[in-house]
Amino acid sequence: MKTFECGTLVPGCDWHTTADEEAEIVRRAVEHLKSAHGEQTIRESMVAAIKNRIVDSKSKVA
Repeated sequence: MKTFECGTLVPGCDWHTTADEEAEIVRRAVEHLKSAHGEQTIRESMVAAIKNRIVDSKSKVA
């Protein structure tokens, strides 16, 4: 599983999403940026910034 936390991109935002595929995370994040933050145009640099902030959310097994 992978996780994206919007607050890493937009300070103060506590929205986050988790999915198996990076593409699904990006799709959800773009929709969130449009609906919650009023972004109308999502540039390639924004998509790259989202991808750079996606982390593996699998817990480590001891």
